[in-house]
Amino acid sequence: MFGTQARGEVSHEFQPPLMQYWRPNIYTRRANIIVKFQDLYGFTVEGNVDDVNVLNEVREKVRQQGRVWWALEANKGANWYLQPQISSLSEGIGVAALKLSALANSITLKKLIRKGIPPVLRPKVWFSVSGAAKKRSTVPESYYNDLIKAVEGKVTPATKQIDHDLPRTFPGHPWFDTQEGRAALRRVLVGYSFRDCHVGYCQGLNYVAALLLLVMKTEEDAFWMLAVLLENVLVNDCYTDNLSGCHVEQRVFKDLLAKKCPRIAAHLEAMEFDVSLVATEWFLCLFSKSLPSETTMRVWDVLFYDGAKVLFHVALAIFKMNEEELLMTSQIGDVINILQRSTHHLYDPDDLLTVAFDKIGSMTATTITKQRKKQEPAVMAELDQRLRRLNSLKMDDKPDSPRE
Repeated sequence: MFGTQARGEVSHEFQPPLMQYWRPNIYTRRANIIVKFQDLYGFTVEGNVDDVNVLNEVREKVRQQGRVWWALEANKGANWYLQPQISSLSEGIGVAALKLSALANSITLKKLIRKGIPPVLRPKVWFSVSGAAKKRSTVPESYYNDLIKAVEGKVTPATKQIDHDLPRTFPGHPWFDTQEGRAALRRVLVGYSFRDCHVGYCQGLNYVAALLLLVMKTEEDAFWMLAVLLENVLVNDCYTDNLSGCHVEQRVFKDLLAKKCPRIAAHLEAMEFDVSLVATEWFLCLFSKSLPSETTMRVWDVLFYDGAKVLFHVALAIFKMNEEELLMTSQIGDVINILQRSTHHLYDPDDLLTVAFDKIGSMTATTITKQRKKQEPAVMAELDQRLRRLNSLKMDDKPDSPRE
């Protein structure tokens, strides 16, 4: 399904299945109709008939949005999206014919991206707007191939952890359950672990890199998308040994939740519920393990254009969308179950992104940067204290020196 790799080549090309309407396999269980189907990126999804109806509606929106993008491709050229702003749609695009009058004049690239990048265009748009293409241009053409050849056969703590995690990365996926798929994922992860020894490898990156492989056309492009993500898009030190950057993001998110969703925050605080119980995975895996893959891709469309603040918008939206149900909870386990159930069935990305950007309100990158700087000292002090305790325990566990 994803193509084959020619002998001796490091770069691996593959294509996801063509977009089509769902043709589900339906069976009955206790009078409830359960539907199983394969999504655009090869994942098997289980839901009900209502979910399928939502997905078909989403597919129709994707098709219409795709016509807008392709019209712009034809009218403005292949790299039109690199322009700072699209001031208007020219007459040649035919908005009326597309029945998309809501997009009429003053369409910005940001608005188009929030409405979704067509799957076929996604690889090249991501590569450009994220800065990956620019980063790639700063090194020799053979950089990735040379890197992969140079690290072949080398064993480090990072490579050992990567090998341990490969079989656990999206088990059941028709490509990642193959030797070919795992080998491609391993090369990307191992290659990056040597590119940035400060990061090396952190659990969570396997899921991120796996989705990048499914979207991008080549293994090398997936590598550069991972590089720009860790080096430019996300906050520093999110994936280092002590996860200091991730800890900072969790504290910032807790503050934002109190500001944007005060009723939920107060209720969870009364329950002594730590939001990091769910949000840590969201931020480390960038929602790749929580949301359906096609919804995740829509989040990433905006992430690669608007930056890491998008993660806060989406995380807050998930809480906001479940506000009334969360306020009824009295057990920590119930909170986790509600959030997990809702995210797994969030098949309409427009619902999620509408709440994330229209109902949560604006959050500037400057404001979030200030919040991070405010939280960093407390996080570093806490991590330092934790390290001191660990070292103390290690000293206590050491056997006494032999007596003479």
